[in-house]
Amino acid sequence: MFITRRAEFSASHICRNQALSDEQNFSLYGPAANAKGHGHNFVLEVTLAGNPDPVTGMVYDLKDLKDIMNEEVVDPMDHRHLNFEVPPFDKIIPTTENIAIEIWRRLEPRFANGPGKLKSVKLFETDDLSVEYRGGE
Repeated sequence: MFITRRAEFSASHICRNQALSDEQNFSLYGPAANAKGHGHNFVLEVTLAGNPDPVTGMVYDLKDLKDIMNEEVVDPMDHRHLNFEVPPFDKIIPTTENIAIEIWRRLEPRFANGPGKLKSVKLFETDDLSVEYRGGE
């Protein structure tokens, strides 16, 4: 069985490889390579897999899942410029793909020994653009 919790956060970022020219960056990332950056209202979906507990009937307490998502992702990333305020994005390009991987990296240890196992992280950059990461599947 899978359960999914959704959270939102707003953040800005620049998709730019410092080793490339302005022209190459624009060719790869388009306007997202603008040196000033741009922002999104990201929507995060975290899915856990497990069996309902025979006593509670829950795979995982959804309030606890919300608290973990806030502690590990929303609080550190909300209203931040990822490139300048949220490691490791001072060293890696904060594409939606890399942000999703980093979110997985932050969340996975919190579910390593629990009743619900982290199954996927899905991050929407816009209504019609999302990435889903499943821990290297």
